Amino acid sequence: MEFSRRTLLAFTVASVMLPAASQAADSIKIGYQLPLTGNTAQYGQDFKDAAEIALAKFNASGQIDVPVEIIYEDSRSDAKEGVTIARKFVDDDEIVGVLGDFTSTVSMAAAQVYKRSGMVQLSQTASHPDFAKISKWQFRNITTQNQEGAVNAQWMIDQGIKKVAVIAEQTDWGQSVVKGFADPFKELGGEVVYTEFFNRGLADFRSIITKIEDKKPEAVYTGFFYEDGAQFLKQVAQLNADIPVYSTSAAYNDKLIELAGDAADGLKLTATFLPTRKDANVQEFVTEWKKTHDNAPGQFPAQAYDAVNIMLAAVAKAYPDVTRESLRDAVAATKDFPGVTGNTSFDENGEPVKELTKAMVKDGVFVEVK
Repeated sequence: MEFSRRTLLAFTVASVMLPAASQAADSIKIGYQLPLTGNTAQYGQDFKDAAEIALAKFNASGQIDVPVEIIYEDSRSDAKEGVTIARKFVDDDEIVGVLGDFTSTVSMAAAQVYKRSGMVQLSQTASHPDFAKISKWQFRNITTQNQEGAVNAQWMIDQGIKKVAVIAEQTDWGQSVVKGFADPFKELGGEVVYTEFFNRGLADFRSIITKIEDKKPEAVYTGFFYEDGAQFLKQVAQLNADIPVYSTSAAYNDKLIELAGDAADGLKLTATFLPTRKDANVQEFVTEWKKTHDNAPGQFPAQAYDAVNIMLAAVAKAYPDVTRESLRDAVAATKDFPGVTGNTSFDENGEPVKELTKAMVKDGVFVEVK
């Protein structure tokens, strides 16, 4: 019996000491679902690269006593895969919050899982108007197409443009682009004379451009990403279609100019990030980005960089009692966060409160339009 008591005592001491040892080695884990393979993998890789820059800076800052880890999972921009990842994240008790996904479709599908399980979800790019309405657990730091559409509508009206053709990719996001612009444009007295949706990756826009010309609009408003945008602009130039082109922040990327060449000149769009801004935090991010990339960062990696930093700031605010609930409340309390895409606050619905910049391509570079 004496041996058994000693053995029991040893086990008791070990069991008491183990949690302290484990706590000393603990980290706080954040999940990040994003496309790392498939036809949108370039966006997901940019998100990951931006996230790693933000994470390294935070962990080196010593703001909290333990490191933060980000667990990346590849959604392939597939809604079913996004839901599977969401279930995996919520089943992992160590994960307290989630970033992503890239598209509104995948983000909104995964959001149903996070809503039921009570996990904060912050998307850097889900701009569908209904995303943040899903529950109190959904947030985004990108402006919606309702916000962008209204700014672009007013911009065109101020330029004397009253008749517009609208084209957008055939996705939930693309439909939100059309509605977000058309409604305020009509309210301001404008007329949408033509609307067309296309499949992402369309190689030949010429039939659409011909139809647009037949309607004789004074400008065309577009909902596309840089790959489709470059193709569209090149073919507009090839057909000598003299139509001013406006777009959303999704088209903002130096690669659009690289792919479209001179055909990109004159493109006007809204944006929240310009790498040429002299703000210290913008130039710090651009400098770090260029250490591993040939080009300056575009708006999407900038959005990811800010989203990760907003989440990390919330972790620091909730620390040491970082739970899914306390982290959600800390994210919700974000006020005037000084990001590279501008100061960001969240309203009571998880929507970002931030300003948009007007920009255009001039002589092969994006410049701010005052």
